[in-house]
This record gives sequence, structure tokens and C-alpha cells, in this order.
Amino acid sequence: MNKYNVNEVLEMAVQTERIGYQFYTSMAKKFEKDAELTKLFSQLASKEQNHEKTFTDLKNMVAKSGSEPVEWDEVSNYMRAFVESEFFLGKGKSLPSMDHIKTVKDAVKFAMGFEKETLLYFLALRGVVKEKEIVDEVINEEKSHIMWLAAFKTA
Repeated sequence: MNKYNVNEVLEMAVQTERIGYQFYTSMAKKFEKDAELTKLFSQLASKEQNHEKTFTDLKNMVAKSGSEPVEWDEVSNYMRAFVESEFFLGKGKSLPSMDHIKTVKDAVKFAMGFEKETLLYFLALRGVVKEKEIVDEVINEEKSHIMWLAAFKTA
């Protein structure tokens, strides 16, 4: 069973944010006739770009320290399960799954699922890096994404 090092896990966080950006940008274009939804998806895309930079910077900081986090062996298998989930490497992974999104309801539901999965991933990541305050900022924003999507879903 492959174990990931912390740099690989952080690179997966960067990739997750890229996927999120691509998803939200695509959905904003797909539903451009719905101004409110387009605005929401455009804002979320922008946030994902900011998170990508944050995780890239964090990855560079961790690489400079040159050490694996404490208890990394235990965490590696847990992180692997996330990475191999449907949202990351599974057969219905994020970008190919976008082809199946036909309605606003589908888009919001999928976005909420993706945000929840990434939130869980980042919570696990937070537990193993020293730079917890950096990850906390992203976690708090991810939570706000879920709240925005939930508000849109019920509107």
C-alpha cells in the first residue's frame, strides 16, 4: 500500500483547489442565464484560486522544514482514503462528473458534496501540519462555501 508524504498530501490539496476552480468556472458558464448562481459560482471560483495559492505557499514552507509530521504513518492511510474517494480518483471524479450536471439543483448539490469532502480532507490535514492557523483560514472559508451553497439551495 502506497503511503503519501506530507508534500504529496499538500500537492493534493493544491490540486483539489484547482479542481474546485475549474468546477465553479464551468458551472458559472453553464448556468450563465441565472445571474445569482453565476455570481455565487464566480465568487467560489475566486476563493478556490486563493486557496490554491495558500496551499502552494504552505507546501513550500513544509518542504523547507524537511520533516514529516508527528504520527504521519497513521495519518497517511487516512489521507489515502480521501484521495481515492469518488471526488478525487474514483470513477466519478469531479471533472468528468460535471458532464452529468444538468440542473441548478444538480450543480448546487454536487458543489456541496465537493465542499464537504474537501473540508474533511483539510480537517485531517490540519491535524498533521504545524501551520494550523494557515489551514484554519481555509477551513473557515470552506465552511462559508457550504453555508452559501446551502442558502442558495433553500432560496
